[in-house]
Amino acid sequence: MLLIGTILLLIIGIIHSYLGEKYLLIRLFRRDDLPKLLGSDWFTKRVLRFAWHLTTLAWWGFAAILYVLSNPTVNVQNEILIIIAVVFALSGVVSFSFTRGKHLSWLFFFTIAAISYYGVAYS
Repeated sequence: MLLIGTILLLIIGIIHSYLGEKYLLIRLFRRDDLPKLLGSDWFTKRVLRFAWHLTTLAWWGFAAILYVLSNPTVNVQNEILIIIAVVFALSGVVSFSFTRGKHLSWLFFFTIAAISYYGVAYS
């Protein structure tokens, strides 16, 4: 059953990102009345885009956790912490690159990734 959840999360992540770009974000970004953060709507658009796709990344992380739990090993805690570290490291990369470091969430994402990795390395 957990493998079915894994597959569904992978599929819904792909659909969410693709359809969100095609039918929601692109249409939203054509509007002239978006809030102008930091002087223009560029930052607003970038934050909306990275936040949208971070949802997919989070779902894929949950898919990986379900997969690990479907066939647990002795080190299931470490495996889950590694997944969390990878998801948050990738979230930091996405946040930093999409906003050129202007949205400070990347600091928190990298910190969470490091703490999670530390939990594996020193457990």
